[in-house]
Amino acid sequence: MKKSYKLENLDCANCAAKIEDAIKKIDGIKSASVSFFAQKIEIEFDRDETTLVAEIKKIISKIEPDCELL
Repeated sequence: MKKSYKLENLDCANCAAKIEDAIKKIDGIKSASVSFFAQKIEIEFDRDETTLVAEIKKIISKIEPDCELL
């Protein structure tokens, strides 16, 4: 499944790259792309979305505490 989410308060392109790299390492993620300019993340995955989103939110808050996944 492929899904797109909005990111709010992503302040740094370097942090976007770090978030993307970390998300790609999650089990069940086929692909991930974080766009700093569009403030958006696109992921392709093959597991339960609810638990996956929870893991992604943890990663985002660790790297960019003010950033929120919407």
